[in-house]
Amino acid sequence: MPDPHPLVSDARAQLAGLLERIDPAVFRELRVGDRGERPAAVLVLFSEAKAQPSAPAELCVLLQVRAATLRQHAGQVSFPGGRVEPGDEDAAQTALREAAEETGLDPSGVDVLATLPPVPLAVSNHLVTPVIGWWEHPIVLSAIDPAETTLVWQVPVSQLLDPASRFTAVRERRGSRYSGPAFDVEGVVVWGFTAILLDRLFDALGWTRRWDATRERLIDR
Repeated sequence: MPDPHPLVSDARAQLAGLLERIDPAVFRELRVGDRGERPAAVLVLFSEAKAQPSAPAELCVLLQVRAATLRQHAGQVSFPGGRVEPGDEDAAQTALREAAEETGLDPSGVDVLATLPPVPLAVSNHLVTPVIGWWEHPIVLSAIDPAETTLVWQVPVSQLLDPASRFTAVRERRGSRYSGPAFDVEGVVVWGFTAILLDRLFDALGWTRRWDATRERLIDR
């Protein structure tokens, strides 16, 4: 089976072309009615970057780890992003502003390729708009405020798509049971909203490789 995301010189153009043909129906079943959710946005930032200094450049996506002391989604992997604030013109401005505040990213270096349909985040009562960006000249970023973010890193898309990295996360708490797609990135577990969004995005782009959804792991946080 050929690599669904080959490293080529026009990776940006290929990604933009795929996003133009994306089927919004992939995200439709995640939508909910108006329940007073607070608007927010996240930046799903792709680039041809080096996951490690000695590694060759490859297609990566920017992720971060939230501080374990936060009230919501503590210790979880997330995209840069946050709540819409007064003065934000659109979801893209929100996502870029939050990414700059959290990681030091220079928004002027990001090309916004697409804005996807809002997705509900029921746990914190937000309606989150994913903004897809391309970072032409990636550099190493670090967490600006350790009280909010403890790690910022470029994750190879090939690693996320590897069937061996994928499993179903299960969390049982107070009589309720959650199960959903998850990824293991060198021991760092990506689950919850971020994993759901990556899973649906990869499906929509036609990148997903068949993986064993019956392989379950218990999440204890």
